[in-house]
Amino acid sequence: MNHSPSPSCSPAAAGIICEQTVREKYHRLTELLIARGKTVTTMESCTAGQIASLITDTEGSSAVFSGAFVSYSNQVKIQLGIPAEIIEQYGVYSVETARAMAAACRQAFPSDFGIGITGSFGNTDPNNADSVPGEVFFAIASENRIDSWHCTVPPQPSRLAYKLYMADQIADRLMTCL
Repeated sequence: MNHSPSPSCSPAAAGIICEQTVREKYHRLTELLIARGKTVTTMESCTAGQIASLITDTEGSSAVFSGAFVSYSNQVKIQLGIPAEIIEQYGVYSVETARAMAAACRQAFPSDFGIGITGSFGNTDPNNADSVPGEVFFAIASENRIDSWHCTVPPQPSRLAYKLYMADQIADRLMTCL
């Protein structure tokens, strides 16, 4: 993917996303959601609410965003409706878990789109054997389907940069759903 930096950003190193560019993209995305009357919710693990935050940075976002979940632990994911069997069979870091997260949040906060994201960024998770740094899975659920993706995130300079990298990927996919 080619990501052109905004005028306020200097050219980024390969694979590093400019925060301002991502913020501008989410502003356009949220305005498009508002214009089309489409609602969205999230269940985020590795991004820890970054997607929800970016959506709600645009004034008027309450018309399209009613709530979200940050679910770091496996137990919380299960409490929020992710079947324990999915985590046991496929691992918490899997496309199956991301798909279940997208469906569960869409059901909890009835929305046109539910976004689920799970993965590891710079370090191995000592609590989950399936943790591979840089491997992230996400899904977007809508009324009739759930689309899912796997992403290998290049090394980033900070936790925020990892979150922004994935936010950028998700915004691109959600735009195609609109």
